Formats: sequence, structure tokens, C-alpha cells
Amino acid sequence: MKSVVILISGRGSNMEAIVRARISGMRIAAVISNRDDAAGLAFAAAQGIKTAVIPHKGYANRAQFDVALRDAIDTHAPDLVVLAGFMRVLGDDFVRHYAGRLLNIHPSLLPAFPGLHTHRRALEAGVKLHGATVHFVTAELDGGPIVIQAAVPVLPDDDEDCLARRVLAEEHRIYPQAVRWFVEGRLALDENGRVEVKGAGSATFALHLPPLDME
Repeated sequence: MKSVVILISGRGSNMEAIVRARISGMRIAAVISNRDDAAGLAFAAAQGIKTAVIPHKGYANRAQFDVALRDAIDTHAPDLVVLAGFMRVLGDDFVRHYAGRLLNIHPSLLPAFPGLHTHRRALEAGVKLHGATVHFVTAELDGGPIVIQAAVPVLPDDDEDCLARRVLAEEHRIYPQAVRWFVEGRLALDENGRVEVKGAGSATFALHLPPLDME
């Protein structure tokens, strides 16, 4: 049984999607937030999952917060740590401590649009496809090895909110899949540092497009 700790900062909709997936061989040991008002904590508690709050404002600097967060996580001896809308930049020491067992989801088709405001930037750039990426976390911001991606069309009348909702629906689908592969021991890095998924039929990219108007 693999132990998983999930970190959130807000509503935790990706955390909820992972919990609802009921992945065989996985035990969600805890949901931890840096904010005591994170709505996702109530959902986790209602599912019988342990919760904790490590408030980042209670520490003089990021390094001290990272140590406190790491100590709280490690009480659960996790095989995997999942960032699910955790809105804090984590330091290099923290990332190295969980190397190979720290996953994140980013609302763009990395390496395009790392960082914040991805939907706005996608619209401003005029891209025709946008999406989401699950990746292993490294010291490079949003730059770790990619596990799985999903793409959605950018439609002519899209605004940020509309596009974000379409992308979020894909996040809720691919994040549980990535966690399932990890729990099943199917993820490995090749000699080039890219993720391989063991086993036939492991689609690591999904493209959801409306039918073309051929007239």
C-alpha cells in the first residue's frame, strides 16, 4: 500500500478528483494546507482523511516554512507527495528531499506558459490548443519531467474563465491517472530524463477537439 500526502492551498478540486478515483493500492495519509481557510480541508476531513495546516505566514522565511512543511509530511512516511493547487514556491532543498516522488499539475501544455496567468497568456498568444500537464517537480519552475498531458481547443469566443473551466475538467481526469501509474510502479525515467510509462496502451496525451465544420 503506497502512502500519499496531498498539499493544497484552496478548494482542492484536483485533490478531490484523486480521492474520488479510489485508486487501488493507495492510502491518502493526509491533506496538508498552508492556509487554514482552504476549502478542501473540509472535504478531506469528511472523507476521514487526516488534515493539517502549516501556515506559511508563521515563519520568518521560505526556508523555515519548507522545513516545517517537510517535517509535517514526513510524519506520514509518504511514497508520493502530490501538489494539488499548492500555491507556494518550494525551495531546492525541499524539492531534492522528495526527488522522484513529488508530482505537480500545471494548467498549460508545458513547456509553454510556465508560471502564473496561463490562460490569459494563452489567449494573448493566440494559440489554438491549450491544456494541462502533470510533471515531476524539480528545482526548475514548472520544468520537471512530463508524465501526462491533455489538450483542449481554444475557441474564438473564449475568455479566461471559460478556457480555465475546460482545462480544469482535463486536470481532474489526468491527475488521478498519473497518480495511479505511480502507485502501480509504472513510471520510470529514461536515459534522457524523460518519463516512460510501463505497459501497453498507456496514453500519455489526450486531445479533445470539437468536430470540424467542413462546409
